[in-house]
Amino acid sequence: MEIRIAGTVNDSIVDGNGFRFTIFTQGCPHHCKGCHNPQTHAFDGGNMVTEEELLEKIKANPLLDGVTFSGGEPFCQAEALASLGKKIHALGGLDIVTYTGYTFEEILAGIEQNPSWQELLCETDILIDGRFEESLKSYDIRFRGSTNQRYLDAKESFRQKKAVDAPLPE
Repeated sequence: MEIRIAGTVNDSIVDGNGFRFTIFTQGCPHHCKGCHNPQTHAFDGGNMVTEEELLEKIKANPLLDGVTFSGGEPFCQAEALASLGKKIHALGGLDIVTYTGYTFEEILAGIEQNPSWQELLCETDILIDGRFEESLKSYDIRFRGSTNQRYLDAKESFRQKKAVDAPLPE
């Protein structure tokens, strides 16, 4: 399966806990004012890559703690990212953080029309949800750009069908 990406970072320390391989998906419907990655908005930009290409890069870095799906908007390519997420989890020892402009509640409400959203949500360990709000921008919160964004335990949130905060790492 192919994924349209804007790019990758091999060992990020700002896109989730520990050393992370970050995949910046291409295409975003939100167009948040002050977005950190406005070059990822166009759905026809970026490059197409295969899951296998990304997996090889991930496997080549033994220092990784996990993989981050960022954007753009990962839920616009939910089927492909869910498939990649399954393969990442099968490697063992890596967690998945997914950044999304949708709220957890919007994702739940959209699952019926977009069944692949559930698949991606279930492959996600930490969900950082909500659109970036420039008026709520803060440098004092870890792994988020604005104070409205939440750091959620994706699996427990899905199980309970309500947003459940995850503890922020020290």
